[in-house]
Amino acid sequence: MTKQQFVLAVCERLGDLPQSVIDGSLDYYCEMIDDRMEEGATEEEAVAAMGTPEDIASQILMETPLPKLVKVKKESSRGLRRWEMVLLVIGSPLWIILLLAAAMIFISVYAVLWSAIVVLYSADLCLAAGAVSGFSAFVLLLMSGWIAQGFLMLAAGLVCAGSAILLFFAFNKITRGAVKLSRWIVLWLKSLFVGKGDKK
Repeated sequence: MTKQQFVLAVCERLGDLPQSVIDGSLDYYCEMIDDRMEEGATEEEAVAAMGTPEDIASQILMETPLPKLVKVKKESSRGLRRWEMVLLVIGSPLWIILLLAAAMIFISVYAVLWSAIVVLYSADLCLAAGAVSGFSAFVLLLMSGWIAQGFLMLAAGLVCAGSAILLFFAFNKITRGAVKLSRWIVLWLKSLFVGKGDKK
């Protein structure tokens, strides 16, 4: 893919995004392509190193503030006809409630997702604290002459330490998945405000 084909492919996927945002972002990627070509890469290699047009368009969309997208959508939408305005007013008690309910469900799911992440790391922290307590109890019991009890606390501390380490890596993977899910949700919301196809 040539640089020109790459630029056109990205533009097609950005729809009604503000032209200033598109131009600024594409200038950045074109400059990166030119830099790679100056370092000895061919045009096709330099373009391929940037990623797919879909990935670049998603990145640009992710970096564009939602208020700007809402403003562009509002400016690009046509005016409402009288009968549409009447239907909106008559149906407002229903669609406002449904819209609020959808927003509350979205916020609740998002809050539960990140609350679960906090709970997981809190449990991991408790296991780590249990390990420290077990090791401390081991030393104190040995000094007091309670050898069997001391080794029992050492075993408990080792179990807690091992569990804390293993779960820490597992929780990191879960957190990365939650971040990807959050990013996908934000991209989906932003894509609702960006039309596809030719710009007006």
